[in-house]
Amino acid sequence: MLFHPHLRNGEPGDKHVRKAVREGLAGQEERLNAVIDDTKPVIEPIRYSFRSFDRQWIIPDARLINQPNPTLWKAHSPRQVYLTAPEDRTPTAGPAVSFSGLIPDLHHYHGRGGRVYPLWRDRAAKDPEPNIKPALLSYLGKIYGQTVKAEDMMGYLAAVIAHPAFAARFKSDLVRPGLRVPLTADAKLFAQAVALGREVIWLHSYGERFADPAAGRPKQAPRLPTESAPRIPAKGAIPSAPEPLPDEMDYDPATRRLKVGNGYVENVTPEMWAYEVSGKQVLWHWFSTKPPMGDKRPPSPLEQIVPDGWLPEYTTDLLHLLHVLGRLIALEPRQADLLDRICASRLLSAEELRAAGALARPESLPV
Repeated sequence: MLFHPHLRNGEPGDKHVRKAVREGLAGQEERLNAVIDDTKPVIEPIRYSFRSFDRQWIIPDARLINQPNPTLWKAHSPRQVYLTAPEDRTPTAGPAVSFSGLIPDLHHYHGRGGRVYPLWRDRAAKDPEPNIKPALLSYLGKIYGQTVKAEDMMGYLAAVIAHPAFAARFKSDLVRPGLRVPLTADAKLFAQAVALGREVIWLHSYGERFADPAAGRPKQAPRLPTESAPRIPAKGAIPSAPEPLPDEMDYDPATRRLKVGNGYVENVTPEMWAYEVSGKQVLWHWFSTKPPMGDKRPPSPLEQIVPDGWLPEYTTDLLHLLHVLGRLIALEPRQADLLDRICASRLLSAEELRAAGALARPESLPV
């Protein structure tokens, strides 16, 4: 009764209650028989990246997910980092790419398609195969006079294009979809970008990737300094059951309060409220995916299974999100300045990289 089938022309399509599967999802408990014949408890849900900065829960069962990408699941590991980007359109505001350490949804970047580029091509624990052409890493090592790792290249990308100044600077160039990245020939600028980009990825992944306590990046949810941190005072507590789930969120710039139903969060900046990823206002869309507002599909009995009221974990997630956005906003001037200096430096041309056998499109995977 609760199974929500995938329909094609009104008929059961890829997944339905009587369909068995050939293989489960890599790294997860395997169930191959049809759901209607399965009497075991449900496989425990796991976190996944629904949208940029919006982590939700999914049941990792191949029988319940419509067209899961097996390659993506097979390459997943505690070291994996996913870069997501628009493919058939250009970024308009906010970061031009997004990062996550969790399996991302097909529409992860901003809710309208896109591609995902994993850092690693496999799940090997000690020596995974990078999804960046080895010849590029080798050539850059010669240019910079030091070893360049795959993680360094991902950090460089995060520093250079995951901020609003990139789309603003290259607006006319981005009319044609597809991201082109200015690659500096200056070893010092590259190193600065790598260090800054590692912090960006740490923030995008809520502290779960590229953690380095010595560099101020502990493996935990990032925090703003106390004086600038958002907080919920006793009078602003978001009521839980028996009060119903709040159905509206609003912002008062005069008091810097983020209102959630009858509760509120203090010390929320206008920049946090306005933060967007190419047209998707992050805070509002995070809230809109909480029940009962999120499911826009045809009616299903699943819609009736919602919490009795606002859950404590929603408050925790909201505060984590605000801290992440606040820290990313604080980094944006440094990223903009770095982009200016990189563009003013000698850049490595596509022809130069191609001649060295270092330029090739990495494998991108639709989820």
